[in-house]
Amino acid sequence: MAFYSSCYPFLIFFLVATSSFIVAFCNLYKDVDVTWGDGRAKFLNNGKILTLSLDKASGSGFQSKNEYLYGKFDMQLKLVPNNSAGTVTAYYLKSQGSSWDEIDFEFLGNLSGDPYIVHTNVYTQGKGDREQQFYLWFDPTADFHTYSILWNPGHIVFYVDGKPIREFKNVESFGVPYPKNQTMRMYSSLWNADDWATRGGLVKTDWSQAPFTASFRNFKANACTWSNGASSCSSSNNNKTRFSQELDSTSQKMLKWVQNNYMVYNYCSDTNRFPQGLPVECTVRTNN
Repeated sequence: MAFYSSCYPFLIFFLVATSSFIVAFCNLYKDVDVTWGDGRAKFLNNGKILTLSLDKASGSGFQSKNEYLYGKFDMQLKLVPNNSAGTVTAYYLKSQGSSWDEIDFEFLGNLSGDPYIVHTNVYTQGKGDREQQFYLWFDPTADFHTYSILWNPGHIVFYVDGKPIREFKNVESFGVPYPKNQTMRMYSSLWNADDWATRGGLVKTDWSQAPFTASFRNFKANACTWSNGASSCSSSNNNKTRFSQELDSTSQKMLKWVQNNYMVYNYCSDTNRFPQGLPVECTVRTNN
């Protein structure tokens, strides 16, 4: 089987017939381990939902059981409601070590009635500073929405409900490192960051509102798992096609629509921050 989906299989004959994908019901018991929080992370509905909570003493978090090298990762989140200022709900991929790779979704809480900011970043070999931030076009606390990361040898794409909001291309030929050799796990956490998260740290966490709670469900990893030094993916044509997947013209238009209407901050436009010149990946031109 080439790609792993981190959900319960229920059509075995379909699985055998396709050999690449599992059609499944997700169960987070099978997919993740709670790693910290001293009981603040809770499985609900027989593992279909996992909630993380934050109070003044501690936040909480979990990580995937598997490590991956390339794939498409989906998670449905319902963020902290009401006054969430100072809190950060994170969903990201990360490798180990001092020269780690990382692909981040971080959801920065705000005062009641003000929108969340979706903070994205890409680290390669321990270096980040590639932030792009967006408002959302819906209330992310009212219901679950799907947040996805596509990571393949050509590019990284961040999606919200299937709409691309950011693309980070592999431009190694111009001297920019790209995450391609280090396996990553999926992590999620809820923690206090009121020194920077809301209006640059001007608005602090109101602990009278605690505990703050975010909910997670339907984690799916159509991805290459890594175990004992080997990948689950073969060199089949199906995998080669997936690894070379690009945004089509419709997706490119949607990406531009999101960035034109909902982008809050783009490091590639911050000339004050980079007086000696913008980072290389901001200035190179590629075919699309």
